[in-house]
Amino acid sequence: MQKWIQRLANLSAIGMFLILAMGALVTKADAGRGCGDEWPLCHGKFIPAHTISSFIEYSHRLVVGIVTMILVATFYLVFRYVKRRDAKFFITATVVMTLIQAAMGALAVVWPQSSLVLALHFGLSLLAFAFSLLLALVFTPWGQFVRTTQIHTSFKVIVWFTAIYSYIVVYLGAFVRHTVSSGGCSGWPLCNGEVIPELSGATGIVFTHRIAALLLFVCILFLYLQARRYYQPTDKLWFGSKWALILVSLQVISGAVVTWSLGNEVAYLFTGMIHAIIVACMFGFLCYLCVLTLYDRKA
Repeated sequence: MQKWIQRLANLSAIGMFLILAMGALVTKADAGRGCGDEWPLCHGKFIPAHTISSFIEYSHRLVVGIVTMILVATFYLVFRYVKRRDAKFFITATVVMTLIQAAMGALAVVWPQSSLVLALHFGLSLLAFAFSLLLALVFTPWGQFVRTTQIHTSFKVIVWFTAIYSYIVVYLGAFVRHTVSSGGCSGWPLCNGEVIPELSGATGIVFTHRIAALLLFVCILFLYLQARRYYQPTDKLWFGSKWALILVSLQVISGAVVTWSLGNEVAYLFTGMIHAIIVACMFGFLCYLCVLTLYDRKA
């Protein structure tokens, strides 16, 4: 039974990853209204018309439905056969976040929502993925969170601050997409050929996100340097910090590529999805570090 639970946990994490990536595609392709203002039907049908936008939107809905059923099965088995409280918390949080984002997605179709609310939809998907990833890790050697050495209090503060701040940066990125502001800054690293452009409209939104992303890179770099200072290369804290730094570096690069691909629709969609995927992986590592700090050995 343990192997089945592990397989379902892995499928849940993979499924949440697909939902997040497909959600980013829906936004980038402006396919959110691909099924009109109907839910769960698509233009009054269970099988929609063969248009690109309806196919993208309906595929996203279908994957959400399948993953939700997998989550329900995983939820039952974890509470029935797994004794670890953290596993029960992770699956519960995943199910709750998935249901909330599904409800928000349905409401966004039936009743138009503001960009502020729509951006939160991606944030909830990110949290659902992070919790599902942590659940999958529970059944691996990386899920043995209990430590034999104490974690410095200052390092704990840095980890949690960075994780929370990264969520804010991700939200700003989602807000850029939902307000269709990506073209506010042409060129990278300069914005419209200026170091500090006129901070209004789409330009102000994009430039704010760029500055926030730069500060996030600095935070994770500092986190990694502190991990190297206090812990050995074999320590999970050192490993997680290293990969968070690698991924935030790739995030910055992919953000630049997204800007450079403006004007090429196919390249813009592809690079936008890659950017969202890298962000999800980075946030997952930061959440993993947060969980490690909760299992600190007491002095």
